[in-house]
Amino acid sequence: MKVRQPAVAGMFYPADKEELLLTLDALFAQAEKTKEKRNLNVAGIIAPHAGYVYSGKTAAFAYNTIVGKKYKTVAVVSPSHREYFPGVSVYDGDAYETPLGIIEMDDELRRKLIYNSRYIFGGEQGHRGEHALEVHLPFLQYALENDFKLLPIVMGDQKEGYINELAAKLAEIYDDEILFVASTDLSHYYPRSIAEELDANVERRINAFQFEELRRDVERKLSEACGAGPTIAVMKALHKSGKRNAEVLYRTDSGEASLDFSQVVGYLSAIIY
Repeated sequence: MKVRQPAVAGMFYPADKEELLLTLDALFAQAEKTKEKRNLNVAGIIAPHAGYVYSGKTAAFAYNTIVGKKYKTVAVVSPSHREYFPGVSVYDGDAYETPLGIIEMDDELRRKLIYNSRYIFGGEQGHRGEHALEVHLPFLQYALENDFKLLPIVMGDQKEGYINELAAKLAEIYDDEILFVASTDLSHYYPRSIAEELDANVERRINAFQFEELRRDVERKLSEACGAGPTIAVMKALHKSGKRNAEVLYRTDSGEASLDFSQVVGYLSAIIY
């Protein structure tokens, strides 16, 4: 059995199972107010991927909306920070592991996603040490009681052609038993006043479900998001599947935790339903 072992446990989040569960308890408690959204048919989540001390609370606002829900499969779409490669890589192993246990791959959906695609392939590229996918898994295991299969997807390049191909293939496999997760942080290392302007643009585009405008904003440097490609691909796929509502639930930056506002990283979490 080929299992992708945790690469950033002990750095981005606790490596000890009990400590991790206590951390998640606290983060979900801070996001208590989004409990009221649990009656929505949440099809997509957009959430950040920094260390839990910085962005965990923001992520919990979105993940708190799916507590108690049932999904057969969760497709997590992440940018690649460590490896550059053309196209989109779907992990070719049997499972991902975190301190909370093993999550099996959805082999059937992986085959469907790769079938007849020019740009989407099975492999380890982008999966070896990548944190931006891994950090979402404990949130999902906690919220869904580890009762789901995984489709882990990493974009090595976020060119428009790759985004469009991924969006089309995700729309093909979508049904009500699947949850899509887009992994992204926002602007990086600006003073808070500048970050606020850039990040507010992203929030506005997500709330208005304007994924093509978001893509153009990022190209024109009016916004920043390291996971813009995953975010746009997920929004576009769900739009093709008839979803029309998106809501940003929380937005902040690293200064909230560090109290250093001279160079912040922006975070938001949102749901699509």
